[in-house]
Amino acid sequence: MSVPAAPHDAAPPAPPGQPRKAATAAWIGSALEYYDFFIYGSAAALIFPKVFFDESDPATATLLSLATFGVAYAARPVGALFLGHFGDRVGRKKIMVFTLILMGVSTFLIGCLPTRDQVGTLAPVLLVLCRVLQGISAAGEQASANSMTLEHAPPNRRGFFTSFTLSGTQGGQLLATLVFLPIAALPEDQLLSWGWRVPFWLSIGVAVVGYVIRRKLDETPAFAQQANSEGVVKLPLVVLLREHWADVLRVVGGALVASVSTIFTVWALAYATSGSVGMSRSSMLWVSALANLVALAAIPLWATLSDRIGRRPVFLVGAVGSAGAMFLYLWAISTGSYPLTMALGIVTFGIVYSAANGVWPAFYGEMFSTRVRLSGMAIGTQIGFAVAGFAVTFAARIAGPDGDDWSAVALFTAALCVPPVIAALSAKETARIPTEQLGERPRRPATERETVTA
Repeated sequence: MSVPAAPHDAAPPAPPGQPRKAATAAWIGSALEYYDFFIYGSAAALIFPKVFFDESDPATATLLSLATFGVAYAARPVGALFLGHFGDRVGRKKIMVFTLILMGVSTFLIGCLPTRDQVGTLAPVLLVLCRVLQGISAAGEQASANSMTLEHAPPNRRGFFTSFTLSGTQGGQLLATLVFLPIAALPEDQLLSWGWRVPFWLSIGVAVVGYVIRRKLDETPAFAQQANSEGVVKLPLVVLLREHWADVLRVVGGALVASVSTIFTVWALAYATSGSVGMSRSSMLWVSALANLVALAAIPLWATLSDRIGRRPVFLVGAVGSAGAMFLYLWAISTGSYPLTMALGIVTFGIVYSAANGVWPAFYGEMFSTRVRLSGMAIGTQIGFAVAGFAVTFAARIAGPDGDDWSAVALFTAALCVPPVIAALSAKETARIPTEQLGERPRRPATERETVTA
């Protein structure tokens, strides 16, 4: 049972309309940011093996290209340490603006890179560098947007409002897929010479649009109250590991469920369009597009359900269900049946996975107190996401020399769903706890060395 907070501990309510404004900014910003992030995934599966790597060994070229997709996930924990620290020091809003501009610029630069035929091995080196910048940006995007929406949201609707960040992520993935559909239909010579660059060039608008949208947001009442009363924490990481180390581990384990997304989005696309199956690029991109369209509706519905029955049961449905559904989806691809692949792709990614995907922003964020929330979410999720990012590379290796052992990949994906289940079962239910009491632990009074007044 939670202990009622003293009256002076309660943060003032958000101004009228601010929760919706924060959720809208989170949705649009995440959509723009993850458009950038996911066009890289499509290009890594379909284009980059031929543009940046040695075509004489297609299997190795594909493996190396998928490895560059994972590089961003390796960079994300480092970015989380940096951006989480400043997010809990200077506020959510400034980090949201910074991450969006960095993503837009780094993605635009990818579209300007020379190819392997032009500059040799320097080309993949520059590609990896830009991908690292994408990873650093993504490390702070979701954590800052989730913290912003959670701290602005009415206490009984935190699940719904925080789900806008993930709906935006799916919207960005849908937009990336739709942009790639006409690009993938280009003749091979045009696709490999200039066509693949267009989606990356379009991202320059991200910096402009993101700045206009997010600069008008107010800082959250919870963060402002924390800064004005106790002061912000000077070293959030120290406090986080002292008071919330178990919750950080839960978030790391829970974040492994993102492996379902990376396997679905990247490895399954490469497998379905390989010689062993032979589906067309355009048809598989339509599977992804429709699955993401369904997810746009499913995510807020699952999140709303979590406001009624709790975070844990909804998250568990997504984690356990995804483990089984991925077997069916990859099996459908192996049969070569496009209608079956389409149907099971929508069920797996659009409906089942959306249960975990829609509820984790509130589930993870509610584990931490205001003073370390952004750090806790950023560090915990990005370590887990790093494993999820390289799951694609491991899947390419596990699939064997011909890349067609789908059952081994499905089993591997199911194994990565086990830690999320354990994390959810060991976590406290937080849906009914007042916002100002979230993540509170008995602690000694903060000293002047630990805090900085606003």
